[in-house]
Amino acid sequence: MEYYLILKIIFGLGIIIAAYAIIRNLDIIKIILIYFKDKLLRK
Repeated sequence: MEYYLILKIIFGLGIIIAAYAIIRNLDIIKIILIYFKDKLLRK
């Protein structure tokens, strides 16, 4: 039973860390998309 609880905690932390990483990278992805859009529209 203890192993199940430990696995649940590790799994939960992994999901939280993954969600945080995706949210942090959305800003970078938006900047890159805006950059490419500006490059295409200038031509």
